[in-house]
Amino acid sequence: MFKLSRKTLLIGAVALVATAGFTTVAAAQAQSTPKSWNYEIKNGKRVPKANRVANADGSWREESRQGSCVTVKERTATGEYKETRRCD
Repeated sequence: MFKLSRKTLLIGAVALVATAGFTTVAAAQAQSTPKSWNYEIKNGKRVPKANRVANADGSWREESRQGSCVTVKERTATGEYKETRRCD
């Protein structure tokens, strides 16, 4: 009888450790990159954040850099969208 309860206790301890490990992994994936950082993590890699400036009228302008190229995305208050790419 003692062996049965000891075996059950061991299985319970292993299950508890596994559950704690899965919880830690899930919590780490749910976190987002702080706003003060200049990159975000996508697919496990660092990706530079775009510099977006939003205006009160609903228009915005966003610049993102990829290597030596700069992509500028703009949207006016009327909904017109324009995207330009410049490589130096």
